[in-house]
Amino acid sequence: MKRLILAGGIFLLCLNFLYAQEASQWRGPSRNGIYPATGLLRTWPEAGPALLWHYDELGPGHASAAVTTDRIFAAGVKNGIGQIFCFTLDGKLLWQVPYGDEWMESWPGVRSTPLVLDGRIYLLSGMGKLVCLKASDGTSLWSNDLVKDLGGVNIKWGYTENLAFDGNHLFVTVGGGKNNVVALDRNTGKLIWSCPGLGEASAYGSPALIRLPGRTLLVTQTENHILGIDAGNGALLWNVGQTNTYSVHANTPLYHDGMLFVSSGYGRGGIMLQLSLDGSSVKELWRNASMDNRMGGFVLLNGRLYGSDDSGKGWYCLDWKTGRELGSEKITGKGTIISADGLLYCYSDKGEMVLAAPGDNGFTRLGGFKVPYGSDQHWAHPVIAGGRLYIRHGTSLMVYAISK
Repeated sequence: MKRLILAGGIFLLCLNFLYAQEASQWRGPSRNGIYPATGLLRTWPEAGPALLWHYDELGPGHASAAVTTDRIFAAGVKNGIGQIFCFTLDGKLLWQVPYGDEWMESWPGVRSTPLVLDGRIYLLSGMGKLVCLKASDGTSLWSNDLVKDLGGVNIKWGYTENLAFDGNHLFVTVGGGKNNVVALDRNTGKLIWSCPGLGEASAYGSPALIRLPGRTLLVTQTENHILGIDAGNGALLWNVGQTNTYSVHANTPLYHDGMLFVSSGYGRGGIMLQLSLDGSSVKELWRNASMDNRMGGFVLLNGRLYGSDDSGKGWYCLDWKTGRELGSEKITGKGTIISADGLLYCYSDKGEMVLAAPGDNGFTRLGGFKVPYGSDQHWAHPVIAGGRLYIRHGTSLMVYAISK
């Protein structure tokens, strides 16, 4: 009997540890737009997959949902005050708590997807307030004001960063000459290190973390440059010029097999960099201006990059190693892209959700539907979890069944 109790205790400890380590973050577990779901529908009915439920009182915003094994977290705005919403998987609202003033000027609404980690929620408001809340009930644990506490200067359309973490380090691009990029202790909010970068403003982007032998590299973008920073100590290792109109660099860089792809909109397009083995330096391999998606991301499947351009001309397929354009198609309007189970999910800024199969030279459309609820811009990136597709359109969150 004692052995059984001991075994059961170890099992419960393991379960608790796994739950504590569960994370839900921007663009999937690896921040690369690829979700681990399998067994998904290979085609959709003409009207689209079954809509399970929707919630229409989030208020304005462009933030994606954060989905864990048993909860859904979304951010919105009520009367100018940012709110975190917590739902069960079947759409029951468990709680709603305010976290402070939100961005209500041009393109109003919440911008950043909640990061849910170790029983806590982390969110950066468009006004520069960084909050940490209990995931169980929304109780505030700590907060930090990037402008007042760290000397940051807000930008034209508000802070728009989806937070990244490594262990107890929580990273955020403050902007400005002193605390340009910082790592905070995610348990307390206290400063761990500060990197002055190049003293530029932040640029609406969300960083990538690259784990290399002996070093973890934080790659982010500021006003006119791509920065490579040692995630452990904040040392600036390298920078590469990347400028465009309005200094908007909203896509998360993508790393694979020693190569790093970064793309910006407004006609700037993408640059491929070769990282040194220890990440301390880079060299340019190629540039391609076709796939200059402004904020919809891109995915890598089978040695090919997939994504749309910024002008609405088409969706492109590029060779990862050479940057050669392999094909382009007008499968829907320009927009965001994610992937799961070898399929592509393309969400147009005109409100069409398209399922496509990636090909050697482009896309094969497998189905699509018009998103029926919500308001304003179709900018939030879709999320796939537990055989379901989560689509945020402004005031509304819609949940679709997409498993076989």
